[in-house]
Amino acid sequence: MDISIIIVNYRGWKALDECLESIDTINSKTFSFEVIVVDNFSNDGQLTAFSEKYSKFTFTENSGNNGFSNGCNVGASKATGNYFLFLNPDTKVTLEALETLLQTAILNPEIGILSCLQINENNVFYNQRNLFPALGRFFGISRSIYRKVNKTKLEERFNNTYDLFYPDWVTGAVIFISRDWFHKIKGWNEDYWLYFEDVDLCKKTSDSGGKVAVTRKATIFHQHGGASRLNVKTKALTKTEVIISKHVYIDNQFYGGTRLFLQSLLILGVISEKIVLSFLSLFLFFIPKLKVNALILKNITVYYFNALKKQTWISPRAMNYMKIKA
Repeated sequence: MDISIIIVNYRGWKALDECLESIDTINSKTFSFEVIVVDNFSNDGQLTAFSEKYSKFTFTENSGNNGFSNGCNVGASKATGNYFLFLNPDTKVTLEALETLLQTAILNPEIGILSCLQINENNVFYNQRNLFPALGRFFGISRSIYRKVNKTKLEERFNNTYDLFYPDWVTGAVIFISRDWFHKIKGWNEDYWLYFEDVDLCKKTSDSGGKVAVTRKATIFHQHGGASRLNVKTKALTKTEVIISKHVYIDNQFYGGTRLFLQSLLILGVISEKIVLSFLSLFLFFIPKLKVNALILKNITVYYFNALKKQTWISPRAMNYMKIKA
């Protein structure tokens, strides 16, 4: 098997249906592929129907909603391909895109992780000039200042006309990686439940001597952000997990005084911001977005107390947290 396409789903059935339809129409004479869908225990009765509709594909139900990293690792453990393509369910794929990713990876073995251009429903291409979080550019304001100060250098890096360009990291929506590289970096880090796991994966690849690349010769449709913004409670949960994953990333990728400084700054920044916005929401109740902040404040306060008690930054929803509890 040449390519194992691995898709992690959690109640994103409409998007997944469109994704699988796009794959189901692909008929290649130059490479073989399989599709593995890992359902993170949606538990809504849809899995059986999808298994019957797409009988050529492999469906497996995870033991729980164990996060994106765990779902990807579960899928990889069942894969037989020489290359893995991790896809979000809200993407659509073409034969040409798969051929380009495979051939580019084969011709450029120095590339550890490969992605391609992504376009959304408004025909807007995603910005993929991603840089690793660092001391001088971890937070929004410092990151903006860094980009302005280094504007010329960054334009030279990303505004070339070559088929390949090399960001620090690529989004987990489209990640093409060889089996050998996947095992070399020991797969996805299950300290993360959601968010920043793709940054971590690319950082491990880069630290191991592999390049992270994007090919301009292939484009995949990606409808961003639908499943994680269903209602106020879900929005608060996902935004809380963004904050948690930042703490996990700092803990995994920084050391000594830098780690302590960033963790402290993140705590102070989050708590002060959410207190102010929660207070404002009492008066500006007609602005729906502000209501989310009170829930985030509640969620993150519980998380901080739990982190202090358990002596870990890992998300309580993540699989590696389960190992700590055990």
